[in-house]
Amino acid sequence: ILQDNPSEQLYPMPLYAEGKIDTFVGRIRKDPDTPKGFHLWVVSDNLLKGAAWNSVQIAETLVEEGII
Repeated sequence: ILQDNPSEQLYPMPLYAEGKIDTFVGRIRKDPDTPKGFHLWVVSDNLLKGAAWNSVQIAETLVEEGII
């Protein structure tokens, strides 16, 4: 989910990602040192998205592939 509105101080914060499976992206800026580069801030609930939700996605893929 894109959250990048500096004039309203809207950007991703860990507090707002807690308990959600979404990944929040914001503060997107061009990298002054790399012509094709950029910087961004990415926030998610790593316990939920990184561990629990990832396990669900793996299980769904295994079922879709007929492995289990």
